[in-house]
Amino acid sequence: MGIKGIKNVVRAIVATSILLLTTVAWLSAQEKDKDKRIFVMEIRGDIDPRMNRYVDLALTQATEIDADIVIIDMDTYGGAVNDANDIRTRILEYDKPVWVYINNDAASAGALISIACDSIYMVPGANIGAATVVNGTDGSQAPDKYQSYMRSIMRSTAEENGRDPLIAEGMVDERVEIDGVTEDGKIITFTTTEAIKNGYCEAEVASIRDIIEKNAIYDYELIEYELSGTEKIIAFFLNPVVSGLLILVITGGIFFELQTPGVGFPLAAAGVALVLYLVPYYLNGLASNWEIAAFFVGIVLIALEIFVIPGFGVAGILGIICTVGSLIFMMLGNDNFNFDYVPTGEITEAATVVMVGVFGSILLLILFGYRITQSKMFSRVALMNTQQKSEGYTATFYTENLVGKAGVAATILRPSGRVEIEDEIYDAYTRGEYIEQGEKVKVVKQEGTSLQVRAIKS
Repeated sequence: MGIKGIKNVVRAIVATSILLLTTVAWLSAQEKDKDKRIFVMEIRGDIDPRMNRYVDLALTQATEIDADIVIIDMDTYGGAVNDANDIRTRILEYDKPVWVYINNDAASAGALISIACDSIYMVPGANIGAATVVNGTDGSQAPDKYQSYMRSIMRSTAEENGRDPLIAEGMVDERVEIDGVTEDGKIITFTTTEAIKNGYCEAEVASIRDIIEKNAIYDYELIEYELSGTEKIIAFFLNPVVSGLLILVITGGIFFELQTPGVGFPLAAAGVALVLYLVPYYLNGLASNWEIAAFFVGIVLIALEIFVIPGFGVAGILGIICTVGSLIFMMLGNDNFNFDYVPTGEITEAATVVMVGVFGSILLLILFGYRITQSKMFSRVALMNTQQKSEGYTATFYTENLVGKAGVAATILRPSGRVEIEDEIYDAYTRGEYIEQGEKVKVVKQEGTSLQVRAIKS
């Protein structure tokens, strides 16, 4: 083969190689864009412990199905900084692209979450910014230590995703002045056009599918996140109306059991209602361990006041405060009694729900308590007959007649207490008089399991 023939063979090999490489690259590109899994979740509403848990569950599912891209459909005026920071951290650490579709507003905590995303897309007329930390009670600016923290995480989040950190800081601090962007004394809030101009939005879009098309993705599977059946049940029990009904059952069941001990059913109903009340709030980060502990401490104090301590005093009052207060706190995202960033409306709603539940249960017991005790169902679980002495029934445990015998008050009698007679301790009561411990007493009547006594005057 001559030199010319060799050159022709080389040319053919080179051409074939180029063709093969081009084909492989084309097939690779086609495979890359084929059947991409795009996972869509919503952030619509306040950023609070419930939303925090929702985002955690959504990103977990996105990982389980091996989604290629996560898109957040957002419309929020913000919420709790600590919950927003948790969401921000999850997004920054997520190993697949996370895009945000601002479908109207991304204010305050919503702006922080948006800046954490890899790409930002906004509908016409949308807004992003105004991330100053405010007091949840009256809407006033929080102290500078909170603003400083928010400025810091806004800057670091912007830097992480290649956005101007000074602009992010200006969304928190009105003192930041940037030529052509903002002037001193004004918090930065961008419209869609302004956000695109300043690198805080990739494009103006009309829908999620518009975002997908702008990224030249044509073969894809769109998966919209939905809560599981279990999570829907949990969300159902977080409804204030349902919570109020559960509180009614809890307090009513406990009160009814205390009035008619031994029946069991009211206490069981209260226990089931308590579990249904506590678990959803605990899973959503609202019911803290100390709040649950305070509830049970309150129940114990009330029981001590009823069964152990005569009268109704400090223990009973503290028990009611602990029980009712803990039920209210469980419904709020407070930080160890700090309610600065809990909206006044939520506090009012929680207090109203609990009070309606508590007083509603008392009212129902007053109105229908007697009818319940006279019902056939109640007669099946409670003893309704009177056991008369004439029929051979007796409640005394004493084997000898103690009437006329003398002893001393082993405890204070006011009017109930205990006495010591011939080195034995007996339950006793007076006819209303007060007897100090150690005073001499005499048995005047023996009935049932107690002795009626009177003081022996010296």
